[in-house]
Amino acid sequence: MSDTAAEPTFSDLVAAELPYLRRYARALTGSQSRGDKYTVATLEAILKDRSPFENADPIKVSLFKCFHSIWTTTGQPLTEPEDSLRSRAHGLLANLTPNSREALLLRTIEDFGLNHIATIMRIDADNVRDLITTANAELVNSVKGRVMIIEDEPIIAADLKAIVESLGHDVTGIARTHTDAIALGNDDLPDLILADIQLADNSSGIDAVNELLGVMDVPVIFITAFPERLLTGDRPEPAFLISKPFEEAQVLSAVSQAMFFASTETLKA
Repeated sequence: MSDTAAEPTFSDLVAAELPYLRRYARALTGSQSRGDKYTVATLEAILKDRSPFENADPIKVSLFKCFHSIWTTTGQPLTEPEDSLRSRAHGLLANLTPNSREALLLRTIEDFGLNHIATIMRIDADNVRDLITTANAELVNSVKGRVMIIEDEPIIAADLKAIVESLGHDVTGIARTHTDAIALGNDDLPDLILADIQLADNSSGIDAVNELLGVMDVPVIFITAFPERLLTGDRPEPAFLISKPFEEAQVLSAVSQAMFFASTETLKA
């Protein structure tokens, strides 16, 4: 009996990257259901034709490139607003420079380099750089709001507060436990929640967020050292998810874009 592990199949390689494609699609659309529709369409296209993967690019790059071919040829629709907050988001998005959000998300949330983004979007690297600069400026200037932070590590909480305030948003407060989060949320209604999933007293940031969303309708960004707990596909997932340790650009991008969406599809067990 051989101890040599079997080489991963093409399906195995694609499957390993799917959680990240689904995360990206959710961030683009602000919705798990809409994002997953694009992911499924991408997989269906790959089943019919694998030729886009017959190159030297990493599997993840080719997978995202297939996604973008579908995203762009369908006109990048953001239809059927579900509520007033989402309707506002769609109106604001219509005024953004085409392809700028895509470039920004690929760089800051998915951590692709400029050349790989150029390959995915079928443009040149200089264009990618210009789109990212444009997206940052347009998003920062579009929406200002009030942000609640749920984070038990003081240094990280202070960093998040500084990043949020640098965008011109106000911070309603910082909660370190589930109990603190509920009290803070009820006392001072935010427009956005930034939340860790594991808090100081071993309580759950996920539970705290779900309880808060029972009385308010705001977007949520989860920031966690354990992204694999949320990227399972077994239950509803957040539209915005950042891994620790994070870079400032990731938080800047996610906060600016989350302000557009009211994705309350959280992580109910």
